[in-house]
Amino acid sequence: MSLIVPLSSYRMHRIYLAATMNYGLGSDDPEESAYYNKIRKEINDMKKQPIKKGISLNWDNLEGIDK
Repeated sequence: MSLIVPLSSYRMHRIYLAATMNYGLGSDDPEESAYYNKIRKEINDMKKQPIKKGISLNWDNLEGIDK
């Protein structure tokens, strides 16, 4: 009989720090590994998305602003 215990907030935080700092996990626990891999995937997905900087202006819609 194996009881599945959800990760504590402390363990989740330590795994999050390891993943964001690109450290290894150092654990063989499948729950911790799954959470670590999920965070790493989200980080890699964010790196692939373009970063929108500044204010984008649509010059066609600026006609009535000065008035």
